[in-house]
Amino acid sequence: MAMKFLVTGGAGFIGSNFIKYILNEYPGCKVINLDKLTYAGNLDNLIGISKNKNYKFVKGDICDPVIVNRLIKDVDVVVHFAAETHVDRSISDAGTFIKTDVFGTFILLNSAKNSNIKKFIHISTDEVYGSIEDGSADEDSPLKPTNPYSASKAGADRLAYSYFQTFRVPVIITRSSNNFGPHQHVEKLIPLFTTNAIENKKLPLYGDGLNKRDWLYVIDNCEAIDFLINKGVEGQVYNIGANNEKTNMHISHTVLKELGKPDSLIEFVKDRASHDRRYALNWEKIRKLGWRPKHDFDTALKQTIKWYSENRWWWSKVKKGKFKDYYQKQYVKRWQGIS
Repeated sequence: MAMKFLVTGGAGFIGSNFIKYILNEYPGCKVINLDKLTYAGNLDNLIGISKNKNYKFVKGDICDPVIVNRLIKDVDVVVHFAAETHVDRSISDAGTFIKTDVFGTFILLNSAKNSNIKKFIHISTDEVYGSIEDGSADEDSPLKPTNPYSASKAGADRLAYSYFQTFRVPVIITRSSNNFGPHQHVEKLIPLFTTNAIENKKLPLYGDGLNKRDWLYVIDNCEAIDFLINKGVEGQVYNIGANNEKTNMHISHTVLKELGKPDSLIEFVKDRASHDRRYALNWEKIRKLGWRPKHDFDTALKQTIKWYSENRWWWSKVKKGKFKDYYQKQYVKRWQGIS
């Protein structure tokens, strides 16, 4: 497969893992990485491929039509990861999420409709369905986002679909469950709790700790996206899950046990506003096409914890950078375990 990709948000967690996966699986392909390098973008995630002749990094904003139009005209596939993604941040700064997640997606789609791309993969999220009390959400379930982040992703999701219907942009939409793995930003649950535990600091657990998520190893998600580029149907939505439904409490205890740390490091903190209780996906649609996750959850989680234990150089810089500045303004009263 000698295709040319434009990956937005490729310096972030899932985007960087996807770029490395694609270049490894298809040595003849070319990848352009467009990333604004906000606090969540980190070029350290791509050190191993920075000199690959088939890889090019462009610092830029998906909201800038000049840059987007220039880059999109010569590519075969757009994989659109770029987004503001952290719920807590969306509660304090919703405008940034609307601009990046909705308007940025509009700029990309508007450019794509005037290009000759073969596929536009829009990365959405299971959070657009809102909290699921019983059962699971399939692709036709109503969207009920409950916070500015999930609402912005729902808006972008439906905007992408509209560009397929109206302009025949070859859009495929993925809605995956919670990803985890190496290079995930330390504001997220597993890396935050792992790095805090390593430093013998508190693990700030929201509410009663019984909120549930389905956990998907990031490489399984990368493989699913690749699978859909080749076998997905344009105009369709595909849930990507793993049947690894765990409470935040379970994750906390597992991290501490793996690191040999005491449960006393868990500190219950005030729950955030509109905290969804449970996410659950029905992903039979992609399973029937022939995809399923390959990684065992317990093994993948242990490998992830080990990666953070062995790569303190990576996350210590992140904690000392822009994340620390933001934390000092927003989280100091609730998340006292972060340095």
